[in-house]
Amino acid sequence: MGRHVTNRAFRPVDRQRYRDKMQRGLDALARMLAGGDFSFPHQQMGLEMELCLVDEQMEPSMSNAVVLEKINDPTFTTELGQQNIELNVEPQVLAGDSALRLEQQLRTALVRADGGANDAGAKVVMIGTLPTLRSAHFDPHWLSRSPRYSLLNEQIFTARGEEMLLDMEGVGLGDRPSERLRSYADSILPESACTSVQLHLQVAPEDFAAHWNAAQCLAGVQVAVGGNSPFLLGKALWHETRVPLFLQATDTRPEELKNQGVRPRVWFGERWITSIFDLFEENVRYFPALLPEPEEEDPVAALDAGRAPMLAELRLHNGTIWRWNRPVYDLVDGVPHLRVENRVLPAGPSVVDIVANAAFFYGAQRALTEQDRPLWSQMSFAAAEENFYAGARHGLDAHLYWPGMGWVAPDELVLRHLLPMAHEGLRACGVSDEARERYLGVIEQRCLLRQTGSVWQRETVAELERRGADRQAALSGMLRRYIDLADDGEPVHTWPLG
Repeated sequence: MGRHVTNRAFRPVDRQRYRDKMQRGLDALARMLAGGDFSFPHQQMGLEMELCLVDEQMEPSMSNAVVLEKINDPTFTTELGQQNIELNVEPQVLAGDSALRLEQQLRTALVRADGGANDAGAKVVMIGTLPTLRSAHFDPHWLSRSPRYSLLNEQIFTARGEEMLLDMEGVGLGDRPSERLRSYADSILPESACTSVQLHLQVAPEDFAAHWNAAQCLAGVQVAVGGNSPFLLGKALWHETRVPLFLQATDTRPEELKNQGVRPRVWFGERWITSIFDLFEENVRYFPALLPEPEEEDPVAALDAGRAPMLAELRLHNGTIWRWNRPVYDLVDGVPHLRVENRVLPAGPSVVDIVANAAFFYGAQRALTEQDRPLWSQMSFAAAEENFYAGARHGLDAHLYWPGMGWVAPDELVLRHLLPMAHEGLRACGVSDEARERYLGVIEQRCLLRQTGSVWQRETVAELERRGADRQAALSGMLRRYIDLADDGEPVHTWPLG
């Protein structure tokens, strides 16, 4: 959720000064982009994963402080809710056998985390939305103990001026009618139900726009073939319910501002870009600062002195605008670099599924950036956005638009078109044949068998209900079985139903 901030009230002068500092940051960033002042020795990938904690009854375990103390590993940190922790994986090169090593690294880290959780009477779960959450778990009391979370909560509700409304209609289980959720919350804790995997890719400044545009094109396919978030507050909703939930849980707009077309802070965007500068400029132009805490550094003066600026204000502001593909400016040992942060995917179901999702994304993204005629020159931005919401809602049953193919099912699009491209893209990235075949093979089988994490969860709950379980018992039973199968380590397309 970003850097530490102090817990204090903000004055009008703070907001004015912060806006001025962000503009100075934009000026410095423009100079740096023109001057080629960025590091790019080789393409690196990174990964963050948000996790849930449950107790023996499969209820949320509000124990992250104790669990983190037991784990005693700085790669694990708090997240928004006390039932959440986050794993941050060290950046590594994309080429060679890195994906195989990443799989083993994730397995080792999760075993270590689960050991710490067990000592605290809890269990770690990789899942997009925890199906056993109830409205009581969204009480502000359950925010993690960090000034940033309480301050962010206060600022969002101050801007909104009213309770948060969760309002979404789902896709019926089997031949049943669709289910509707309508629930109010007085905190941003519903956002803690959105547990995701965030993929980072370091890119050269001149290549950033192509990689971001390609990621936007792929977002609808990613959620359709990687969905793992079908239940919230006892309701069967979207295949990737994280998408509407994240939008609504952090929305600073009352209905009147929505009706005026004011942009949400969870944002797909509205146009293709030509530079990373476009995205940071939109952030400053369209969104008021939620945490207007300026630093002392003058970014332009830092540049004049021969130092790379921190751009602290731009970076903190960027952390409160939750684009599904977010720009990242960062420094390592005082040297700046740029990354695309892909925030589309849910956590889980298994470690191999997570790495397979990453390999598919990186490979297809690379292939799209190297086409002679860019896909985004043949496809409207609105079509990419419609694909994203259709894929999130309907999963493999969605109809997506793709230039040259028209309207097509996600599995058919992947099998006929995008998987061969992903193979070529990973070859171009220098990924080993063993890694490429292993992980893209998982995506292929998932599409052939039409079983995503979301499909497995929905079918399992429906079967348990047919056997007489009520919804809550079916969700708990499904989650227990889910955890056992995830711990076995096999990809979700192999998981048995019933």
